Amino acid sequence: MTKKELDKLKRQERRNMAEEELVGEYSVCQFFEDNSYECVRRTVSSKEAVQAFKHYITSLGANIGITKRVIVVDVGDCTVMEWVYGQGVVFPLELVETWNNFIGFKKEGGN
Repeated sequence: MTKKELDKLKRQERRNMAEEELVGEYSVCQFFEDNSYECVRRTVSSKEAVQAFKHYITSLGANIGITKRVIVVDVGDCTVMEWVYGQGVVFPLELVETWNNFIGFKKEGGN
């Protein structure tokens, strides 16, 4: 095996290990006006959690206000992403503007 092939194999192995570490680490929940909630994803990868977050914050329920809040939490129950009806994405702060532009959020209403 050449050094180049060995390096490629090592990089792939590190990627696989990193992906395995993220599997099962996140849950996604949506909250409603009566303070009830539904965990729509449990113990999923970061990629699946972000996809679900995007889906639920752009859903019909979110657009008309049935869904009041959507969060992504990690295995330690720490919130890593949060969207609030009428405010858009509010956390993490460094991604608020990017996410709100992405979903077309305008402070006047909606999302």
